[in-house]
Amino acid sequence: MRERRWETTTPLTFSQVLAVGERLAALGLKPAVPAQDVICYVEEWTVSAPDEFDQLDPWATEDVTLVHVREGWRGDFFLLAGAYHTVFQRYQDVGTYCSVSHPWRIRESLRRHEPRSMFWLGFRHAHSFLRIRLQTTEVITPGETRADSDRAEWLDERRAAFLDAITILELPIETLIEKEQVILRPADPATPFFCSWPDAFGPCQFEYNTTDSYEFLVPASKLAATFAQEPAGVRTYLTGFSEEALTDFAAIEPGARFAYRCSVHCPLDELLEVLEAIQPEGRLYATLCEFQTQAVLPEGDDASAIIGIVGLNGQFQIEARLNRAPLKEEAMGPWLERLIGYPVTYAPLPAFV
Repeated sequence: MRERRWETTTPLTFSQVLAVGERLAALGLKPAVPAQDVICYVEEWTVSAPDEFDQLDPWATEDVTLVHVREGWRGDFFLLAGAYHTVFQRYQDVGTYCSVSHPWRIRESLRRHEPRSMFWLGFRHAHSFLRIRLQTTEVITPGETRADSDRAEWLDERRAAFLDAITILELPIETLIEKEQVILRPADPATPFFCSWPDAFGPCQFEYNTTDSYEFLVPASKLAATFAQEPAGVRTYLTGFSEEALTDFAAIEPGARFAYRCSVHCPLDELLEVLEAIQPEGRLYATLCEFQTQAVLPEGDDASAIIGIVGLNGQFQIEARLNRAPLKEEAMGPWLERLIGYPVTYAPLPAFV
């Protein structure tokens, strides 16, 4: 689900972060306490070799993914994806996952959706998939009504954007509008097909699966070609592979930056140690407190809120993520600043990392 997100504007020490938790507790909320186990999400941890992941050995980890990052890439997507697919076939097993992301460009000029979108061509043990994601110019979450006057335009654009990708890929997917929502439906109801990442107008992402691991290599290359005039940010995600396999993947078109993402289980008061282990580029996220906003804002609409901790390069920020805004837009920043105790700015997360 799309989220509304704000973050503090100045760096904080870890002691100041813990003090925010105490502030929330004084309001009757139940934030995590220093000795409490939390799940910390790590991303963009740049390493020179896969075995550097051992730096996180003091803690339990899961969902470990090594990402090959190529910025400003101008290569042949078919050859790159095909090379990853070849290595994947040698090491595929239950639990292994490989996907390659590449931007694509919506050909029609739209107001509510960014022209730069993203797709993933992925390979799992028993199937391959294409995942298509759109990015909107503004986040309107499910249940928010502030864009209702422009709903028809949002719906028409959303349908047109998806139809553009579906046409290029030649996928048997129907697009329609029902009950003021965009609906996507495969021609064959038995097709494994998933819509996700919804906002107020329907899904912003769909995933189409097939048992033929070669089926989408050529169609995906056609979609990548819509971005051919610009350098592309391309990422490959590798999950569940041995070090031997990761070494073979690393030999594909050398020059990629290696970055890990994973979940780390640790006590809250060890977040600083985790951050030190993933410096300087690694970023971490952890939840400090979850609550319903009417617990502290009875006059507003009810929303689900998370006050989280963000760490980067030895410093911290506080983030606030909500499934909808419980107050009018102009009141959200001041209310969150009173709640957290620090200035905040509206800061949606990037759509494609």
